[in-house]
Amino acid sequence: MELQQMRYVVAVAETNSFTRAAERCLVVQSALSHQIARLERELGARLFERTSRRVRLTPAGVAFLPAARQCLDAAERAAAEVAAAIGEVRGRLAVGLIPTVAAVDIPGALRDFRRQYPQVRIDLRVGASDDLVEQVRDGAIDVAFLGLPTTARPQGVAVHELARDRLVAVVAPDHPLADETMVDLHRLSSEVFVDLPAGTAGRIQSDQAFAAARLDRDVAFEVTSADYIARLVGPGLAVAMLPAAYAPQLTGVVTIEVTDAPARVEYVIWSRTGRTPAATAFLAVLGIPAHTGD
Repeated sequence: MELQQMRYVVAVAETNSFTRAAERCLVVQSALSHQIARLERELGARLFERTSRRVRLTPAGVAFLPAARQCLDAAERAAAEVAAAIGEVRGRLAVGLIPTVAAVDIPGALRDFRRQYPQVRIDLRVGASDDLVEQVRDGAIDVAFLGLPTTARPQGVAVHELARDRLVAVVAPDHPLADETMVDLHRLSSEVFVDLPAGTAGRIQSDQAFAAARLDRDVAFEVTSADYIARLVGPGLAVAMLPAAYAPQLTGVVTIEVTDAPARVEYVIWSRTGRTPAATAFLAVLGIPAHTGD
């Protein structure tokens, strides 16, 4: 069993195509197919079901894929550690973030990092805070930027607090509240809301605030993107609550201070035990000392 064979299996699984996998791996399709067939013979099981119309993993392939990815990640980490031992930073930097990060200029930080460490491949993933914590614990992501209610703190990872922020109301320019300088939760509770999906960290802080005030609200629209929240608020379909530091990035809406607004905390997290040289270098670019994170 060879690492290259595992790379081919992962590529086919991710593209659902031998042709596209071969293009990704910069190899002719016949060579890729031959190596996968050779691996299947060694394992004694077929990893893919092939028809003229599609390619999909067999049960054996589904079982093999996570372990193959782990092996490839381990090999990449080993090469990165050797490079670090001779003073070079190589390998991969996988960064995760929620869409409303405001405490750090992520594009600017990645630009500075790439200038200093051009041999590191950067992967960027956007997701929900809870999912990102799990991916950092599992080693799928090296560094992640989160926003959580003040009642929560990431568990099982190294944590550094970046900033604290309060939510503001976001309304359409022609909304009756648009000329107000302040509003409270009681007044907002009569509005129709757009918010993130129920159960997500970005939604919980608002739900907890209304529940603590013994108020109900109507969340008629659930979306996964803060930008799309603004697209629904702008035409007057709903109102929203978003972090005050993030809201100025939106256009076509008006923000209003909320007197009894909930707060959130932005964190950067990374692995407690398996921090890669690239992750250490990126944290240094952010100005976060290596000894922090307890």
